[in-house]
Amino acid sequence: MVSKEYPRIGETMLHARLENGLHIYVDQKPEFQKSYAFFAANYGGMDMKFRLDGVWQDTPAGVAHFLEHKMFDTEDGNALQDLAANGASPNAFTSSAMTGYYFESTEKFYENLKILLSFVSIPWFTRESVDKEQGIIGQEIRMVEDDPDNQVFYALMECLFDHHPIRVPIAGTRESISHITADTLYACHKAFYTPSNMVLTVAGNVDAKRVIETAREILPRESGGRIERDYGTEERGKAAAPGKQLRMAVSTPIFQLGCKADTAPAGEERLRRQLVSELACEALLGTSSPLYADLYRKGLINKNFGYGFEQYPGCALLAAGGESREPEAVRGAVLAEAQRLAERGLEEAFFQRLKRSGYGARVRALNSFETICIEQAQAHFAGFEYLRFPELYADIGREHVEECLRRLADPERWALAVVRPGGQA
Repeated sequence: MVSKEYPRIGETMLHARLENGLHIYVDQKPEFQKSYAFFAANYGGMDMKFRLDGVWQDTPAGVAHFLEHKMFDTEDGNALQDLAANGASPNAFTSSAMTGYYFESTEKFYENLKILLSFVSIPWFTRESVDKEQGIIGQEIRMVEDDPDNQVFYALMECLFDHHPIRVPIAGTRESISHITADTLYACHKAFYTPSNMVLTVAGNVDAKRVIETAREILPRESGGRIERDYGTEERGKAAAPGKQLRMAVSTPIFQLGCKADTAPAGEERLRRQLVSELACEALLGTSSPLYADLYRKGLINKNFGYGFEQYPGCALLAAGGESREPEAVRGAVLAEAQRLAERGLEEAFFQRLKRSGYGARVRALNSFETICIEQAQAHFAGFEYLRFPELYADIGREHVEECLRRLADPERWALAVVRPGGQA
């Protein structure tokens, strides 16, 4: 076990790699009562095509999400109920690139950790239970299909990307999940739920040595091989389409405006790109930006307006959206401001305010055990140290953000998706 200190933020992270390839990160905080454990697989909705035992597998959309639902079933009952009976608050989620299982508790932490590690690493599926789950998830998908926020997001993904699987809904479709069988789930569990493709992160009032001993006791000794994935050929630099319109039962148009960004390689450069791009987003769209004030004053956006920058293997994007009576006017204003900032640059005082605000938000996020554990897991899969953000922030200059803004100013990178009133299209 290796202990690494991050003096700028007063954090210490303990790290161990087991013989089976599992990486464990522990942030010991003995002054707190509660503890949080997060056990994640480097496997998400976009991982539909991969090589297993030398053979390429092309699985239906929605398997990662379906598998997450089914992992709580055990031969003896249900792990959610077992954890809740021990006073824990458990749950799980599937994103485009990761599946995570977690719990928070103030007592019986190591008993709960054993349950978590056991049910995630030991699959148990039957044909009957899979058939039943298809109906449950099918209902969930039907609800999502009626959600305009979800529909406009995936409409934007289709506009931005030519073929990358980020375009595909994480839960899949009712058609795609109808092809999922118990054999499909066992094959995907075998491929991705191996210790070398997973990470365990823990924060709170825990003993790191005991966490490691528990993982060594419960988990399989075999490491599993490297998982080769296929996301298609490299995406071109411009958006696949300029826009898309949908009609649904909404009272005000809902929009998502996006910019296709350059992808960063795994490693610390990905964290640096994230930090720089977040600052560029704030300069362009943030609540303290001139553009935000102008759009709000004109009634083109409201308090539901949100924005962010996201990176995944093989793709990256800036997205902003909300409600607007004139989405095209918002698009025009955003592109005009991006081009103005690209030409004139940022005022130094404004840049420094953005930088202090962004850094402060990341430091405040360290008060959340959930944030620490999830961010650490994502960083591990992306090949960088999550808690090194202070050093990278210190090296970010105004010129780095301005260069990012110049890339964002290219109108061919942008797309607009809108859901307008009028019932289903």
